Amino acid sequence: MRMTELRPDLQMNRELMTPHAVGGMLPRGETPIVPKGSIAGRALVAVVAIMTFLASLTTGAVMLVRASAADWQSDVAREVTIQVRPVDGKNLDAEVARAVELARAVPGVGDVRAMSKDDSAGLLEPWLGSGLSLEELPVPRMIVVKLAAASVDLSSLKMALGDKVAGASLDDHRAFIERMRAMTQTAIVGGIGLLALMLVATVLSVIFATEGAMATNRPIVEVLHFVGARSGFIAGQFQRHFLLLGLEGGLIGGGLAMLAFGAAGIAARLGAGTASADQLSSLFGNFALGWDGYLAIVGQIVLIALVAALASRRTVNRTLENVE
Repeated sequence: MRMTELRPDLQMNRELMTPHAVGGMLPRGETPIVPKGSIAGRALVAVVAIMTFLASLTTGAVMLVRASAADWQSDVAREVTIQVRPVDGKNLDAEVARAVELARAVPGVGDVRAMSKDDSAGLLEPWLGSGLSLEELPVPRMIVVKLAAASVDLSSLKMALGDKVAGASLDDHRAFIERMRAMTQTAIVGGIGLLALMLVATVLSVIFATEGAMATNRPIVEVLHFVGARSGFIAGQFQRHFLLLGLEGGLIGGGLAMLAFGAAGIAARLGAGTASADQLSSLFGNFALGWDGYLAIVGQIVLIALVAALASRRTVNRTLENVE
């Protein structure tokens, strides 16, 4: 039976249940139109929290690798090394001192430090063991040259070393920088791809969970529609409800991810100086995510909450189309 064919008393009741009456004339403290503590709602919060946590971890990891890679390239680009190999009939210490003087004379060079025999033995100790006598081995001496600027013309230094220092060679690490840049870009692109897949999975999970929760509230939508509530009012009630649910789950998952990064940073600072901590620090830095990383996580929380709200509105509108 069509709603226009109802008896006059029922028609009057229908007119009283207008959106204004539903939205503005109910006394305070009434039960909300959409139940807050339903099983479907709690399930949606759990799904959103889990997916937000995983997406936030992925985002933070990508940003940490990107920042560490930039530091690597900057440090390596500002440092070159001079290698002085032992040559028969030449005093190695004198050749090293001459190479240091030539390096310091180059414009744009900051600090020049020649590594001692003990320093060289320390570099070889992990492979050759302790108690190594360098006198019996033709071990070259290394000179570390710090550049004051990223771009310094080293061609004159390379020529001077070849002419005036026996057994000397200059290594500007260009090949290593290129390989490291390619490896870093591959890791970042892979991380961004993984993040994109994670965000897509998060959005789809939120949509499916929202539609599942909406299925349990279909009778409420139908009743509100039949008593005269407008479609915009009904959709707004559900959209607000699921926006809050998505925001709650996002805050839980994103908050846990932020706490995880904060705890990792504290652990990295406490374990500084150990071999494992130094290796992790060289790869991920000091685990300091930075304000931009936390801002990205907050943006994901808002995005996921909006997705939940829009998915609920879309489902309500489709339900109303089916009952009309």
